[in-house]
Amino acid sequence: MKELLLVRHAKSSWANPGQDDFDRPLNERGQKDAPMMAKRMIERGVAINGIISSTALRAITTARFFAIENAIAEKDIIQHEFLYHAPPERFVKAILHIPDTITTAAIFAHNPGITDFVNQLTDARIDDMPTCAVFAVKVDTDTWKEFAKASKTFWFADWPKRV
Repeated sequence: MKELLLVRHAKSSWANPGQDDFDRPLNERGQKDAPMMAKRMIERGVAINGIISSTALRAITTARFFAIENAIAEKDIIQHEFLYHAPPERFVKAILHIPDTITTAAIFAHNPGITDFVNQLTDARIDDMPTCAVFAVKVDTDTWKEFAKASKTFWFADWPKRV
């Protein structure tokens, strides 16, 4: 059994209108929400042992907060530029390359692709992944290479403003 968490990056800054979208940092709320959500996963008993992220600044910064909480070295974060504004099929591409030693993986990416992807996984639906939202599934497989045809079960969804 594998566990997969899909995480939308935390809230990003629009303070510099001329800044390239790829390079936008987290804003103050994002800097607060990312570590809070990482801690919330630990409190839930979710032990992430693999992190995959878009290389966009706001995604990789969010991923780093989760890495810190899970004692994952920054150098061990797998980064894929192709996850920046990725359509669903690119998520599958990233998953197929996850080493099988990773049992609980978290992928950090962007809307609208992340919402589209999570809605393809199970019968559970989410209209729009809020910033720093986590959508988790259990995958009935021992190898990530079998992800596409493996049975997937909705595990949970959580986000910063969820009461």
